[in-house]
Amino acid sequence: MLLFYKILSLGLIYITLIPVQIVFGGAPPKIKLTQVVDQLHQPLALVHAGDDSGRLFIVEQEGVIRILKNGVLLKSPFLDIRDRVTSGGETGLLGLVFHPKFLKNGRFFVNYTTSKEGLKTVISEFKSGKSLEKVQPKNEIILLTIAQPFGNHNGGNIAFGPDGKLYIGMGDGGSGNDPEGNGQNLSTLLGSMLRIDVDRKEGGKAYAIPIDNPFRNQSDISPEIWAYGLRNPWRFSFDALTGDLWAGDVGQNHREEINIIQRGRNYGWNIMEGSICRPGVNRLCDKSPYALPIYDYPRSQGTVVIGGYVYRGFDIPGLKGSYLYADFGNGQISMLKYNNKTVTESQPLLTTNRMISAFGEDEQGELYVLDYRGAVLKIVEARKK
Repeated sequence: MLLFYKILSLGLIYITLIPVQIVFGGAPPKIKLTQVVDQLHQPLALVHAGDDSGRLFIVEQEGVIRILKNGVLLKSPFLDIRDRVTSGGETGLLGLVFHPKFLKNGRFFVNYTTSKEGLKTVISEFKSGKSLEKVQPKNEIILLTIAQPFGNHNGGNIAFGPDGKLYIGMGDGGSGNDPEGNGQNLSTLLGSMLRIDVDRKEGGKAYAIPIDNPFRNQSDISPEIWAYGLRNPWRFSFDALTGDLWAGDVGQNHREEINIIQRGRNYGWNIMEGSICRPGVNRLCDKSPYALPIYDYPRSQGTVVIGGYVYRGFDIPGLKGSYLYADFGNGQISMLKYNNKTVTESQPLLTTNRMISAFGEDEQGELYVLDYRGAVLKIVEARKK
């Protein structure tokens, strides 16, 4: 468990401090966590299939996907690919998403690392059978593989945007300080947000490049890239109302940052770290070419940002439109509000003793957090007695 945190933090053990955030607005509603299920093994993601079944699918790092149905964890896994997944530290089965038309086509996609023929990220497709509760692991279609020079900063999240395209968050390839310069290298898929069309095939690939990808027709640039200059966008999500793409990008030694990812933008790594010119590179860098984060905080206040969701549920009206995120290092859940120009409110919601590895969202827009030590908990309002 601790290895995951240490590697995300570049192997350094930091003193855990609770962020002291500036409050711009009134007091948000008080929240608490209610346990939904435990006895999981290193859960890293929770998603729904958009099939009106109410089921939740939980990703375990070793390579297993479990089903939570009517509040009960089914004994038989939905998918077990431990035979091909390399797991440990920041490697493993890291992401899962269901096709927007899953109920009709049964397609879903995973992001995992394997060490067969060298460490690499694999984006692949599976198809669910009629039972919708168990998948044969042999029916894998590999869409994309990306070589990983080091074992950390693998990104791992995948999600469909409101445009029906598949987005893939890739870290810079690992080690520290981006030694290969991948964040600013448009010829590699590392250090970028990728965007592909899984409903078409072209150019001998198992997918197509969307016609509006910013670098589709430029030579010597990987056409899959949607945006770049990222260090390790561990978790990102789309606002269910506006379609905005929110990402928490894990920092190096100085800043943790939250970005709105937009087409063709450069988010600065490794010239920038959050809103500052990266110390040790050029403290007086020109910031003008880069898209600055909408919000960042110093690593004295938290060490591993965990991107979450804009709350669009109904159970906690006072959180409507608020972006919730957490920090793995101190277990604090925080919120902010953004008006497309500036952050208008930012404050902590709840201090926990949890090792929060990810957020999840159900079909009603209610939010959950995953405790890396083996539990899923729902975020609910702490109502006065």
